[in-house]
Amino acid sequence: MSEQHDGVQTSIGSQGFEIMKRRAFLAGTAAAASLSLTKPQAGAKALANDRIGIAMIGVRGRGNGVLNHFAKQPDVDVRYVCDIDENVLQERTKALTSRTGRPAESVNDFRRCLDDKQVDAVVIATPTHWHGIQTIMACQAGKDVYVEKPDAHNAMEGRMMVKAAQKHQRIVQLGTQSRSGESFLEMVKYLKTGAIGRPLFAKAWESTRQGSLGHPSDSEVPQGIDYDMWLGPAPQRPFNPMRFHGNWRWFFDYGAGDLGNDGVHRLDFAKWAFDAALEGNQQPVLGDLKSVSAHGAKCYFDDIQEWPDHLMITYDYGDGRIMTYEMRIWAPYPLEGESEGAAVYGDEGYMIIGNSRWRAFTKGGKQVAETKGNYNNNTGPHVVNFLECMRTREKPNADLETVGHPSSLLCHLGNAAWRAGRSLQFDASDYTCINDDDANQYLKRPVYRKPWELPVI
Repeated sequence: MSEQHDGVQTSIGSQGFEIMKRRAFLAGTAAAASLSLTKPQAGAKALANDRIGIAMIGVRGRGNGVLNHFAKQPDVDVRYVCDIDENVLQERTKALTSRTGRPAESVNDFRRCLDDKQVDAVVIATPTHWHGIQTIMACQAGKDVYVEKPDAHNAMEGRMMVKAAQKHQRIVQLGTQSRSGESFLEMVKYLKTGAIGRPLFAKAWESTRQGSLGHPSDSEVPQGIDYDMWLGPAPQRPFNPMRFHGNWRWFFDYGAGDLGNDGVHRLDFAKWAFDAALEGNQQPVLGDLKSVSAHGAKCYFDDIQEWPDHLMITYDYGDGRIMTYEMRIWAPYPLEGESEGAAVYGDEGYMIIGNSRWRAFTKGGKQVAETKGNYNNNTGPHVVNFLECMRTREKPNADLETVGHPSSLLCHLGNAAWRAGRSLQFDASDYTCINDDDANQYLKRPVYRKPWELPVI
């Protein structure tokens, strides 16, 4: 049997179809899939002229794509475009004004956006080392936040972001856009039928070939770049083109390696699917981690990047429930038919999840269900979900506290275990590794470069 819904094609074998007929889909998942904007409810934030004012911070790469999705929404006014690269800033602002017919102000200091009461939300697509400070300051200024993944540079910053959102009652959506993708919502519905039985194991992986950064020399800061603002809280270092645009994520000062770059998506797939399958088998969802171990190295690319290109992480939740992550960014071939993906295994079947499809199998290996969708189309619904939740004050699909930070924390802890070189027992009550002061240094930034500091909550 095959069905087509808004570009998402679902194929379900007779066994899978009968299972889905016998067990009703949970109403909560269906509600989460709603993408239409609603009228403000009691207690919702009052919006000037019933329109939403947006400030877009960071517009070079991913930020430009997200900017375009916000700009096309009929009830959104993009009031500010902010970037430290003057050439990119003017180009994006001009293109935005031409497309929407509404002028936006160009700024290179994000604090100008936070001072404007006509700004209802900020969208943050800056390098990861800026996410924590900017999100917390936005919450303190009474703005809702859409922030790209991972949540922060390190575990402690992510925790503080959650606390700020809680204290100031802000809507904060992480940019793990699959949470609003129709094919992924169908995946969750299917797993909640109990189709794969009792799950005990899930895995996620990255096997998309990356390139070498080489060994470029330091150089002068290009004209039009506010490099001091770009560095922000990170240590003062000479400018290097391969530590800057697009490549900052491969360095300890600014990013979380490919684990935080792409791995956060795939780990989010795996944990989401694992929890859904547990619910389908009437078991408690995954709780706090018991331990994390990581093994790997920078063993393939001879270049200046610092994070590993080869990595295996094991996440132990206790009671035999384990999740793993494999990173092989030197590999030119896929795993389980997916270059980037996840899988969840039960005693009655299993599911393979890729960016643009998921496939369910019986315990004998027979495929019984499949849904296809375009992963690149998920950002639009994710943006709409955020705007809808700004009005209703309900939790968004990738709510920072319940979804975005927990998935990002898996990346931070995996990186910490790799850097420490041993298994870590994490205490979620105080965000420390038990009896391991050495490992705890990797859960936070030891020094913030003045004048930037992580705001006090």
